[in-house]
Amino acid sequence: MSTVLRRLTGFTVLPLLSLVTPFLLMPVIARIAGGAGWSSVVAGQAVGTFGATVVYWGWNVVGPVQVARAPGASARAEVYAASLRTRLLLLVVVVPVVVLATAVVSAPGYRQVSAAMGVATALLGLSPSWFGIGVGQPMLLLRYDTLPRFAAAVIATPLVLATRAIWVYPVLLAATTVIGLVAFHRHVGAGPDWSPRPLRRSVGELREQGGTAAINLTATAYASTPVPIATWAFAEQASSRLASADTVYRLGLFTVTAMGNAFQGWTLEAGGAIRRRRQRAAILAHTGLGVAGLAAFVGLGPWATGLLFGDAVAATREVCVAYGLSFLCIAASSPLIRNLLIPAGRTRLVLGWTAASAAAGLALMAVASRTDSVAGVAFGMALSEAAMLLGLLAPALRVLRDDELAP
Repeated sequence: MSTVLRRLTGFTVLPLLSLVTPFLLMPVIARIAGGAGWSSVVAGQAVGTFGATVVYWGWNVVGPVQVARAPGASARAEVYAASLRTRLLLLVVVVPVVVLATAVVSAPGYRQVSAAMGVATALLGLSPSWFGIGVGQPMLLLRYDTLPRFAAAVIATPLVLATRAIWVYPVLLAATTVIGLVAFHRHVGAGPDWSPRPLRRSVGELREQGGTAAINLTATAYASTPVPIATWAFAEQASSRLASADTVYRLGLFTVTAMGNAFQGWTLEAGGAIRRRRQRAAILAHTGLGVAGLAAFVGLGPWATGLLFGDAVAATREVCVAYGLSFLCIAASSPLIRNLLIPAGRTRLVLGWTAASAAAGLALMAVASRTDSVAGVAFGMALSEAAMLLGLLAPALRVLRDDELAP
């Protein structure tokens, strides 16, 4: 347990700046932009998050495993070089798509800043954070991923306040991201073989991770759609209130990711009954986190979003309940997927349930947008997360039960 506590400290306390930093700037943006501008900025961020997932492909899942198994520094550098080849190739396709998508969903007058936020967020798909997880060095995340984002927010806050120019933040975020990537590239010594050319090699590397990438893309697709749908379909006030709840929700998901990073290696490195006990501990910890998140959303959501972003765009109680349920389901399903089903080779099962629940969630969101129910859009996402959790629970528990018999 001391090992997992050290990992929790390293992968949670140090990168906590990533969670705290947006609270420096997002309240400023919400008050300067107004309802339409605020929902457009958050919509751009949501589109960019999906773009970043495309760029990430499957490296955030399989990358840590490959780095951890690499026999030496040169082999680890080659893994990183392969990731850079494929991700740069994808970035060329993703950026124009993000710009077009943000233009469609954003309010008139805010399309440029929404596109800038989308592109800056998509660039985060080049993050080397997965490499630090694989080698068990949280300081790599701090130096090359967290600190650049922190610097962007700290520098942008007074500039946005003084100029009321929201575009300053995404431009600085993109610039510091690139600086952090260049610095990490020199640190890891990936060598010259990081170019996507020849394309045949890079495309082949993309195909190798097709299944894992499909799970990431499908899950992120419907999880990123509530705000763009609401911004496109509803009036300014309704969409801005949902955008406030969505922003807090995205920040809260950091805790799920951090806990998953800490538990993943710990649960898999042992065998037999010990591994089963560790898997149970991870499931209980994630479920407890989900319950705490649900209680926080239901009890404090409207008040907290009003305090952070202003009463004019504070989330309603119904929307907060929906986002709290989504948080509970995604927290509870995370260890089932990361620590049980994917390591057991059940990728197709996870992909199938992810696709089915995503389709159901998107259908519910579409119906809600036609019936003028902004809370219905949020509940569409919650029900899709619940469907995936229920669908994967029994297979994951079977894997856990069978693992008890492993040597």
